[in-house]
Amino acid sequence: MRKPLEGLLVVALEQAVAAPLCSCRMADAGARVIKIERPEGDFARGYDRLAAGESSYFVWLNRGKESVVLDLREAPAREALLRMTDRADVFIENLAPGAAERLGFGHAPLRARNPRLVTVSIAGFAPGPGRERKMYDLLVQGETGLAEITGAPAEAGRVGISMSDLACGLNAYAAVLEALTLRAYSGEGTHIDLSLFGATAEWMTVPLLQHEGGRTPQRVGVGHPTIAPYGAFATADGRRIIISIQNEREWVSLCTHVLGDAALARDERLASNVARVAHRGLVDGLVADRFGALGSQALVALLEQASIAWGFLNSMAEFAQHPALSRVSVVTPSGTVAMPAPAARFEHGQTSPGPVPALGEHTAQVLDEFAKG
Repeated sequence: MRKPLEGLLVVALEQAVAAPLCSCRMADAGARVIKIERPEGDFARGYDRLAAGESSYFVWLNRGKESVVLDLREAPAREALLRMTDRADVFIENLAPGAAERLGFGHAPLRARNPRLVTVSIAGFAPGPGRERKMYDLLVQGETGLAEITGAPAEAGRVGISMSDLACGLNAYAAVLEALTLRAYSGEGTHIDLSLFGATAEWMTVPLLQHEGGRTPQRVGVGHPTIAPYGAFATADGRRIIISIQNEREWVSLCTHVLGDAALARDERLASNVARVAHRGLVDGLVADRFGALGSQALVALLEQASIAWGFLNSMAEFAQHPALSRVSVVTPSGTVAMPAPAARFEHGQTSPGPVPALGEHTAQVLDEFAKG
């Protein structure tokens, strides 16, 4: 069956995470993605050697692409890249601020040569204040306040994955699809600017509105600053089970069927979510005492009976064995890696991801294809 983006050519002058995530989604959907790498390679190739001898991030985000090594300090390499962009549908870059323009690959001259081209620039900040600054994921988590509301009460924390990069990459993919849809009607491409700061800032909408409304979110570990009870509680056999009470019906059911005290639901101090948040210590203590008196299997049975959503606070080892974890096999230069499958599942079936390229694996073939004449 034909893939939805089959026939599209994407040229990606990319590195690290955000841009590679965008182009990876396009490769999975059938686009041809030519990844331009410097002679030493995308520096994400060196993040670790833990995925069958390859970098975990690189294996995840660069499957199904063609690797072409170009030293863009050299005129022949720049000319070769221009010939590729002349025939491309999408050009993505996330070099240091201003670097693509200095090399001759700013969006305006590229689209003057190829008006149907969709160009994408990803940076730490949008055009304006701070645009010239190098920004990485952790720095953006700090500047947006995300790190300040993450972690245990005593200390700010980084979200354990590169969330700002990932938010930006997913936004970029959605924006490219919008631009290609518009091009189908207008016949013309467009330019898209995205920033790690902007993508993360949008995801920080609720904390910002709460702060400006008079209640700045506090760090509560795996709890929630404005919902109670919400968090992980230890059972008698050492498992930690998370609950998240979302409405008063669930609170009444928790009190009646799990905590064993229906009268708690009528206690004025606990009768609404706002009241429970104000008395969080009391609420958490009641839940912790009851959970700690039961084994995990017995507690799960009560939660199920009460129609209360629950989950285990799993370790990475437990997640790796989770029955709901679906994996796909990806071939790399050093071996096959079984990684989590893409989240979207299509009725017509899933397609296998392409292999991860070795550095410069496709250079000769692609340069010959795009040679003059």
